[in-house]
Formats: sequence, structure tokens, C-alpha cells
Amino acid sequence: MGAEATLESMGITVPSVVPPLAAYIPAVRAGNLVYTAGQLPARDGEMIAVGKLGGSVTEEEGYECARQCALNALAAIRAEIGSLDNITRVVKAVVFVSSTPDFTGQPKIANGASEFLGEVFGDLGRHARSAVGVSVLPLDVPVEVELIVEVAD
Repeated sequence: MGAEATLESMGITVPSVVPPLAAYIPAVRAGNLVYTAGQLPARDGEMIAVGKLGGSVTEEEGYECARQCALNALAAIRAEIGSLDNITRVVKAVVFVSSTPDFTGQPKIANGASEFLGEVFGDLGRHARSAVGVSVLPLDVPVEVELIVEVAD
């Protein structure tokens, strides 16, 4: 089953591309790779959480934010390539986690994106990853995700 059918079977609709907040585009194709801009946890036009992990945002909320960011990244990729079924491999995910200085669970939060990509793409969704703790993200969101995927010619 392809990624599009898998998402449908999961009851997930790929949203419209979240409009850029500044002077950039949501995704760029270079050869067989598509790079996304950092995607925020927007759902239905609103951020699903604000604040920091280790502060006002729970690990469960952070995990869900990472999952939503990954879905938003897939929306940007789909707009660039036409169908998620054209993805031949998820290459890398970079997950930024806005957190307090004593919070060290960034990898658990990043799993929200990684596990979601595994659900959608199976073995093709296995990827390299960075989970980076940062002091603040745009609009005070707790998570931001970038993806790099390989696509068919």
C-alpha cells in the first residue's frame, strides 16, 4: 500500500500547506531530494501547543506536536511532487525541541515525527535524525520539524 492509501486508512487527511511566516518557500526539490522548511505544529490554522518542554508543555503534547509537524512537512512535499507515493525514502528528519535547560527528553519528543513516518512509509520511513534542544522557536511553539526525502524521477 502506498503512502496516500496508508494515510487514508489511518483516517488522516493531508492538510493544505501552511503558509510561510517569512521569506522562504515550504519545500524545494534538488534532483531526487526534496528539502522542507521547518514545519510548525499548526492544525486547522492554529498552533496545537505553545511553550516549552520541561515547562508548560507535557511530553505527550510535544510528541503530538512532532507528529503534526511531520504531517505538515508531508503536505509541503506533496505540493512539490504531486503525490506522497512518489517518495522512495525518508532520508533525514531534524527535530527542534524548545525546552527548559534541564529537559533532556528531546529524543522522545522527536519520536513523534519518526514513528509517524514509520507508520506511513514502513521501512522506507526509517531515517537518520537529529533531535536538538533549543531555547525558543517561532511563535513560541514547542517543536519544529524539517524533512529530507528522496523521490522518484
